[in-house]
Amino acid sequence: MSDLVLALIAGGTVGLALGALGGGGSVLAVPALIYALGLDPAAATTASLLIVAATSLTALYGHARAGRVRWRTGALFAAAGLIPAAAAGAAAARIPGPLLTAAFAGVAALAAIGMLRPTRAETPHPAGEPGAVRPVRAAGTGAGLGAMTGLLGVGGGFLVVPALVTAMAFPMRAAVGTGLLVISANSLAALATRGATLTGVDWSVIAPFAGAAILGAWDGGRLAARVSATTLRRVFAALLLGVAALMLVDVLI
Repeated sequence: MSDLVLALIAGGTVGLALGALGGGGSVLAVPALIYALGLDPAAATTASLLIVAATSLTALYGHARAGRVRWRTGALFAAAGLIPAAAAGAAAARIPGPLLTAAFAGVAALAAIGMLRPTRAETPHPAGEPGAVRPVRAAGTGAGLGAMTGLLGVGGGFLVVPALVTAMAFPMRAAVGTGLLVISANSLAALATRGATLTGVDWSVIAPFAGAAILGAWDGGRLAARVSATTLRRVFAALLLGVAALMLVDVLI
């Protein structure tokens, strides 16, 4: 199968995940870029940030129109993560590839376990902003997620969605929409420190990958409106656990 076809298939899957789940795009993009398209881990994380930034901005527009974005909390999360994302992005080039891969897998597994725990998020909340935003908790969590974004080349959605669900008691759909706002900001901040690595990006692969991801994000947004929050959460967790297991096996063998 040609690299172009693989890029289109992987891109569509990444976009679908981002649009429907508010995350999971980069946790799929990085393995696809490494194992299917042959990029080294450093180049894959940079390419993933490009793809996820473009796709998450597209998906954010659809969720915002549907009223599923909590702007106040999302802005606080994003603002707290900008400097950590930029600093960690600058440091990522000095970390060995296998260590980055193992760290990526471990974080994905922890996020999946968090999503499988019972939460209060299935209880309906009034439309609009939550009553108490908990600024200190939101800022601290946002800073940690920003650092993870810069270090591992992920948008942070597969971490911010569980954080919004478990720590902030957001309904799943609001967490998905708000997570896309945080993903967009963190990805752009991390990319700002990786200018030197952009010269090695193979645009003949990344461009169709990103284009397919953007189209998939529109379908994912429609899927999010039709599937129950519980089902979305379980699918998200299963996806993360599967990818984490495959990446850990690859590092250890």
